[in-house]
Amino acid sequence: MNKTVLSVLSHPDDAEFMCAGTLALLGEAGWDIHIATLTAGDCGSNKLGREEIADVRRAEGAAAAKIIGATYHCLECEDVFIMYDKPTLQKVISLIRTVKPTVVFTASPADYFVDHENTSTLARTACFACGVPNAECENMDPHDFVPYLYYVDAMEGKGIFGEAIVPSIYVDISTKIDVKEKMLCCHASQRDWLLEHHHIDEYVISMKEMSKQRGNEVGRDYAEGFRQHLGHAYPADNILKEILGDLVK
Repeated sequence: MNKTVLSVLSHPDDAEFMCAGTLALLGEAGWDIHIATLTAGDCGSNKLGREEIADVRRAEGAAAAKIIGATYHCLECEDVFIMYDKPTLQKVISLIRTVKPTVVFTASPADYFVDHENTSTLARTACFACGVPNAECENMDPHDFVPYLYYVDAMEGKGIFGEAIVPSIYVDISTKIDVKEKMLCCHASQRDWLLEHHHIDEYVISMKEMSKQRGNEVGRDYAEGFRQHLGHAYPADNILKEILGDLVK
């Protein structure tokens, strides 16, 4: 088994909000960690232009990944304009063929932002298509394994109508909450923007509150929630439980 895990999310800081604690635990267990974003977050500033803030946020993403020894990838799509189309899907298939992960984390299929929802669908298709020899993309070396696919929490744990999106799997990240906070704080361009406008560190507070909420649901201090894709052809056993044991509920 290739002990590689890949997070495929939309923007720099998404992984830090949603699955960085679990990534840190997997890294500690000897897994090779890759964090990919579809975009460089080029709309994430009201002061800097797109190219300027993209340069800043790529560097922040790489710095956060480095904390847990992860490799950062950016697929250079446009923030706000992530599309489910052939060119974008080819980028994601090529990424998976290059990294060859056994486990993939991606965004919730239902979330507040269509960028996230499109990323979720792109990752789902790419996991299925990465081993299809005739699926043309930059890397034509098929990955001969359909990865385990897990969806991270939706923001605030709810869908667009306010309905609760309940995890089926929880990972106890109590020992990694400080690492998760340190990684999130690497994204200073986003943290400082909220500090300036709200005069409170909501960036870190909201992450910790969500992690604490999920922890409370399973009697732990902090946790991250996931749902596993169990459709035809995808692995159906819970490999997170196999790797992390009692930390998984």
